[in-house]
Order: sequence, then C-alpha cells, then structure tokens
Amino acid sequence: MAPVHNIAVIGVPLDLGAGRRGVDMGPSALRIAQLGGRLAALGHTVTDRGDVRYPVRETRPSGDPRKRYIRDIARVCRQLYRVSAAALDAGSTPVVMGGDHSVSAGSVAATADAARRRRRPLGVLWVDAHADMNTPSTSTSGNVHGMPLAALLGSEPAELAGIGQVSPAVRPERVALLGIRSLDPSEKALVRDSGVHVFTMSDIDRLGLATVTQRALSLILRGRADLHLSLDLDACDPTIAPGVGTPVRGGLSYREAHMVMELVADTGRLRALDLVEINPTLDIHNTTAELAVELALSALGQRIL
Repeated sequence: MAPVHNIAVIGVPLDLGAGRRGVDMGPSALRIAQLGGRLAALGHTVTDRGDVRYPVRETRPSGDPRKRYIRDIARVCRQLYRVSAAALDAGSTPVVMGGDHSVSAGSVAATADAARRRRRPLGVLWVDAHADMNTPSTSTSGNVHGMPLAALLGSEPAELAGIGQVSPAVRPERVALLGIRSLDPSEKALVRDSGVHVFTMSDIDRLGLATVTQRALSLILRGRADLHLSLDLDACDPTIAPGVGTPVRGGLSYREAHMVMELVADTGRLRALDLVEINPTLDIHNTTAELAVELALSALGQRIL
C-alpha cells in the first residue's frame, strides 16, 4: 500500500510570466477536475489552502522588457514560498497548482530550504518540453516562465534567485530535465554548460522511458535526498494535453507520462509537486486538467493493481 500523505493544495493563478493568456485559470480547472477529492479518495488527508494573492495583468506595468512583470511575479513567488514552507514544516506535501511555470521559483525554493532543515539534499525532476533556463539576457521574449530554473540554479533573474534562505536554491548535479525537445538557440549553451542532467525525447526514444527516468532519479536522489517534481503539462504530447500555452509535438504519451509518475512514487521521496501551464482557454472539455489530476494521483500512489 502507498504511504498516506497530508497534502496541502495551493493555487497560484498567475499568468504574468507567459506570453499567451489563460493559465491563470489552471487552478480552477484542476479543482473542477476534483484534484483534492480524488487525492482524498486514495486515503490522503487533503487541505485546500486556497489561492495566493495575485495581480491582474491589465492593472500592472510590464516593466523591463527583458523580464516582463518581474516584480509582480517575484511578489507572488515569495507568497507561495511562505505558504509552501509552512505546509512543509507542518509535515504536509504541497501540491502547487499553477499558473505559469515561473511559480516554481517559489515552490522549489521552499522545498530546498525544508530539505536543508532536514539535513538532506534536494533533487529536482523538471518534466517539461522546455528547459526554462533562459536569463533576461538570452530570452528572446522576456517571458519569465522561461526563466525559473535559471533563477533556482543561479543569480538571474535576481528577483527570483533571491527567494528563500540560500542562493542558488539547488545544485545542478541534483537537477534532471526530462522530456526536453524545444530549446532556444542561446539557451542550448546555458543548458550544456550548467551541469544539470538532461534527458531529451531523443534519449527516451533510444533508451526507453523507464530506463531514462530511473537513471534521472538515481542521479538526483543519491544518498538521502528529498524530491521535488515540477511537471509542466506541455511535457506531454498535444494529442493528450491540448490545453497548454506552448505545445510542442513529439511529447510523452499517456502511458509514458504515467510511468514517470509511477517511478517517482516508487522512490518514496516525493516532498512537493507542481502542476503548471494548464490553459483552459485552449483545452477541450478540461482534458488537460483531467490528465494532470490523473498524473498527480499516480505520483502520489495510485496503481493499476
């Protein structure tokens, strides 16, 4: 039987980091898909902490074009950091409902600090079509949802890199990117030079999903490391996840996505989970939110038999 968790569901209806509107409705879509109730049906104790406060795009200046809306994004991420840190300190597993992927600058920083208090390293599994390692100087769009992992690993953008007690929040050898298939030209050099472990869709095709995922987890969870899983739904192929802002063909299939989650659950190390970049305005009958709920259930212990 899978271990029972106290789960804190936290909504972050933020779309300031994305170029396309709509991911601010992701938390509502996940609630409509019964995320909390279905986790409770697995035997977990679930508390919905509501949504962190967030600004409306139309009321805010975009600011620096190299990192648009960065001050407001950082303010939301700091709120999420505090809510996630409190949940972790109370022994709960935060399940963060985005919102765009910039929110992970706050959620991962909270898990990293909690791991340090437990005298453990933190492994981060970043399941995504994109690396999210652009900086303000390399980004061609200025969209901050392409920068959170850069902030967690380094010093830019500074407004996000400074969240939490220690900067950088995570070490590159403890980070694995899985499902990568779309990198900006200047971002490729950053990824290659960073020291993170990268597993592209080509690696998955050649070696097999189970082999790649197990290798990624073994690298980042050496010793007694805790695990933070940050899942961008655009890691999945658009045929099964149409409601995302930046779809890229050739992603994870339905069964491949579930296998990643099942292998995460098998580690027994999961301390926090992000579900991000669900865009209901582009979805079909809430298909992508339903998929995200199913994947969260697999990551938190649901099995076929």
